[in-house]
Amino acid sequence: MITQITEGVKISVETIYQSEYSNPDREHFMFAYHISIENLSDYTVQLISRYWKIFDAKGDYREVSGEGVVGEQPVIEPGQIHQYTSGCNLNSEFGFMEGHYNMIRSLDNSDFQVEIPRFNLIADYALN
Repeated sequence: MITQITEGVKISVETIYQSEYSNPDREHFMFAYHISIENLSDYTVQLISRYWKIFDAKGDYREVSGEGVVGEQPVIEPGQIHQYTSGCNLNSEFGFMEGHYNMIRSLDNSDFQVEIPRFNLIADYALN
C-alpha cells in the first residue's frame, strides 16, 4: 500500500492486476486500484475533481481529468474515510499512475490540491 498526506488528507492506494479482464497477446492489461481518502484535518472537505497522469512501459502517456471520483463528489468530515475502486488499462504489463484531487475546505470555501502518490501497476506474473 502506498500512502501520502497533503494538508491533513491522507491518500492510500492499493492495486490489483486483473488477469481475467486482460489479454497479454493483444497488449491489453487491466488493473484495479482501491483508494482510501481519510480526512485527518479539523475541517470538512469536499473532493471536487481529479487529475491523473498514466504511464506504461512502452512510453505511452495519457492524462485524465474530470469531476469527482466514480460519479461522486464526496464530502468528508473530520475523521471520516471515503473509499472507492476504479480501474485503468495499459498497453504493457508495467506502468504507473500519479495525480491529484482538487478539494474545497468547507470552513472558508478555499480550494487546495491533495497529491495522489505515484503507484505502480504491475502484472502479477511479471514480478517473478
